[in-house]
Amino acid sequence: MSGEPQPSGVIVGVDGSSASRAAVDWAARDAALRGRPLTVVHVAPTETAAAWIDVPVTEEYWAAREKRCHDILAEAMSVVTDALGPDASVNVEQRLLFDSAVPALVAMSKDADLLVVGCRGLGSLARMLLGSVSRGLIHHAHCPVAVIHDDDPPTELPARAPVVVGIDGSPASVSAIEIAFDEASRRGVDVVAVHVCSDDNDDLIDVGWKDLETIGAEVLSEQLAGWQERCPDVHVRKVVARTSPARWIIEQSDAAQLIVVGSHGRGGFAGMLLGSVSNSVVQAARVPVIVARQV
Repeated sequence: MSGEPQPSGVIVGVDGSSASRAAVDWAARDAALRGRPLTVVHVAPTETAAAWIDVPVTEEYWAAREKRCHDILAEAMSVVTDALGPDASVNVEQRLLFDSAVPALVAMSKDADLLVVGCRGLGSLARMLLGSVSRGLIHHAHCPVAVIHDDDPPTELPARAPVVVGIDGSPASVSAIEIAFDEASRRGVDVVAVHVCSDDNDDLIDVGWKDLETIGAEVLSEQLAGWQERCPDVHVRKVVARTSPARWIIEQSDAAQLIVVGSHGRGGFAGMLLGSVSNSVVQAARVPVIVARQV
């Protein structure tokens, strides 16, 4: 696929699972809000189980396999049509690739605005919180990755439910802030900016809380400086907490429609692929999460 032009706009990976269908629905709506094209991609593995046990693979098998791939794409395109409605002007394409899913989608992400996947696919155990493909993409993609959960949201969310963004003062959170304001502005909703002073999860820490609170408020003010001027339509609510950042972000998201986090935070070293906070949020959230990749 190296010779093929790479799509821009929003790319969504599909595999026929319920999480995949939720991802397609969300991706279509987000592409419409962005006014950007949507590419629906199904990646079929190049190896089969029969190859491992040296069993001949018949032409009928390959034909049935390819039909299944096209059926998955057709089902996804039907979800797109339902999500966009009859008057949508989004340019929608579909692609079928025979490759390993993570490398193929990572390659496509180089020119994409956003890569969207379900939290787990057909191969995931029922109780697994994050599938191998979604996990691989939030570690290696070249663009922001939205992970969509197929669970019911925690409550019946109002149409104007806010966007929650985790801010820790790191370079990764700068990208998260930009994404959060863009998404909130397109949706006409507020931003809830969450800063937690310590990555520690010890709730007994109470030494110098007033000082920490003051410092936390200063971090939020510095990180948000200029964004309210760029997006005057977006109202910001600031939340400063003491410890347990993942827990606070998840609690704030109970009444939100979207979470945005950085790929790694202030505790992450340069080569770290995904921070503990962002990993915990992606695992535990019941609403869509965008991971702002740092590459």
